[in-house]
Order: sequence, then C-alpha cells, then structure tokens
Amino acid sequence: MNWNDTGPGMGFGWLFGPPILVLVVLAIAALIKYLRKQESPMTHSINRTIPKDAIRRYQILTIALAALLSGTGYAPQAMADTTLGRGAVFSADEGDGSLSRIDLATGSVEAIALPLMPHNVDVSTAAGLVFAVGMGGMEAGEMPGMEMGGHGEGRLAVLKLDDLKAGPIAVVEAGHHPAHVVPDADASRVFVTDSESDAVLVIDLASGKTVKEITTGAYPHGQRISPDGSELYVANVEDDSVSVIDTKSLSEVARIPVGDAPVQVGFPPDGTRAYVSLRDEDKVAVIDRATRSVVATVSVGRDPIQLFVTPDGKFVYVADQGDDGNPDNRVSVIDVASNQVTATITVGMGAHGVTIGSDGRLVFVTNTKDSTVSVIDVASQTVIETIPVGKEPGGIAFADGN
Repeated sequence: MNWNDTGPGMGFGWLFGPPILVLVVLAIAALIKYLRKQESPMTHSINRTIPKDAIRRYQILTIALAALLSGTGYAPQAMADTTLGRGAVFSADEGDGSLSRIDLATGSVEAIALPLMPHNVDVSTAAGLVFAVGMGGMEAGEMPGMEMGGHGEGRLAVLKLDDLKAGPIAVVEAGHHPAHVVPDADASRVFVTDSESDAVLVIDLASGKTVKEITTGAYPHGQRISPDGSELYVANVEDDSVSVIDTKSLSEVARIPVGDAPVQVGFPPDGTRAYVSLRDEDKVAVIDRATRSVVATVSVGRDPIQLFVTPDGKFVYVADQGDDGNPDNRVSVIDVASNQVTATITVGMGAHGVTIGSDGRLVFVTNTKDSTVSVIDVASQTVIETIPVGKEPGGIAFADGN
C-alpha cells in the first residue's frame, strides 16, 4: 500500500497516516507488557496469570486497527499463536491411563489411551519413539494390534512419535512396579527402574525382553543418563543413596550416600555434577561426579520430587510437591553458581514433573492435583500458560520439532 494513494477503496490511511498507526500499535503492545508483569517483585511468585484469550483479543485488535488504517485488508486468521515455539510436551496421566501430547505451536492437547497407568514418560526424538511405564490397568486384549510379553504387573508401552493415534506399537512386561524409563542413545534398549525388585531392568526393544536386571539400592525411582552416555544415575528412595551404573558393562559401579529419600537426579550439560532431590529433607544434594561424593546441599520447598537443569547449566528447577494431604504449588529455582534458591514460582497444586525445552526458554511442570501443566518463561521467571491435561499427570518429557 502506498500511503499517497487516496483513491476510492484505499481505506483510511490517507486520513491518519503511518504515525497514528505506529502509536496505536505501541500503545497496545505496552498494555500487554504491563499485564504480563503483574507479579510480586520480592519473591517472583505469580499473583495472577493473564488469560491467553484476553491477550489474543488485544493482538487481534492491533491487527484490525492496522488493517483499517492501511487499507490492506490484513486478515486476523494469519495470527497463529506460536508463542510457545516448536515441539511437543508429553505428560504421563496416571489417574486416567493416558498420555497427553501438547503441541507447542498450536496449544492443542491430544490424549492417547494406554493399557497401563503411566507414571513416567520419555522420548527418543532420534528414534521417533515415545516410552511410558506404569502399572497395568487393562488386559492386553482390550487394545487390539499390540504385543504383550509375559504377565508381570508392570508394563512398558512403546509408541511411534509420528503416529500416536495408532496407539502403542508394543507393550511389554516391565517388572512389578516400574517407576521411570530412559532410552539409551540409539533407543535400542531402555532402562526401567523396578521399585519393588530393587533393580534396574534393561529391556531390549528388538525382542521386547528384559536382558538384564541390575541390582540397586532399596526402592529405585528416578533415573537419568549422564550427558556423555557413560553412566546411569538412579535415586534409591528407601536406601538414601544414588546407584551409579556403567551403561557398557551394565553393572553398578558405585553407590553414593546422599540424604533422606532421594527421588530424582539431573545433570548439567558438562556432566561434572549431579543434582538429587531429597524429598524428606526438603533439600537438593549436589554430587561431584569425579569424587562421587556430595559436596553441597541446597534447601528448597516442601517434598521436592523431580528436577531439571537448564541447557546452559545456570539453573536447576525443582518441583516442590508437598504431601498428599497438604500439597504444595511451587517450583524452586537454584542458581548453580551460588547453590542458592534465587526464585520461587507459584504453579499448580501438587507440582511433580519437570522438563525444559531444548532451547532453554521454557520450563514445563506437571501439577498432579490440578491435572494441568504450567509453562514457565525462564527469562521472566513467571508462569505464562496453564494447560489442562489428563488426570493426575506425573512424569513429563519434551520432544523437539513437530
């Protein structure tokens, strides 16, 4: 549009001109920015969350005014909500036997029914597979087309990342009380903590069989593989320890005392340390991997469960769940350089699982009591979105791309 055109059908640009358009756009942008900053400056706790539809109405108003002023006929439908970026987030909805897939580009949520009550979920983007573990909730015959190995109480479901609607492509036995699952680098096998058996199960995906059981401390729960892929760290809740498993020899090479009721572990990108949530101490232990010893502890909120380190290695986000009778709704943010909590962010009730997008911009937290996922903006340390998912979500995982 040439602002000097004043012929019929050219709109009102000739009357107002570009300066007015710029002022209108800047005014509305400033209003949105102001609304998003309504938080306590002292604690970074969120006092309110601006509804997504309200912000979108202001955005559409901006576009409509621009169209009116310029006469270009710009259509509001071109305004796609892509504020959460690319990729997807999966939550393990233990309360209703499903996975929820959140498409970050559109905000849509897809529910995938499973023949188990999933406690944890993980994704191998490279292999294009999604893994969920939990206690069996249905008979295998109720979901035709799947293979079921053995008659154990625990189950592992495997799904194709690009064909979730088809449901699991395989369901195999996974011990008696599976808690967490992590794949190896090429997703040829997965590691599953079996809390009842005090072991980590190594399941070969080609055969669908457990090829080895690795003894750990009592009641192994959360686990993660080190960034270099050489070691698996396993939190033993009732043993107050972390088992270190060599991923090549498939054996426990060390057991590190850490404190009361360790639940989950996390690594910074350089892999020099490991962070362990201590549920019954309301702390996070810091392990030096070279010496395999605890070198610091950090006080956090009540009953910390899962934690995750940002991709730049600067912060650790810790979900403070509280107990069943008195759930908590906060996330503690640990500054790695100082080993101090520098922010506490209010999320939903029963904060449990934590994952972070690969670009480090957003943190995703499952809220078991509210059946939601909170989305935290790292730059502002505020909740920018609350997304309803299935019942009682626990584990959570991020997948790159769409």
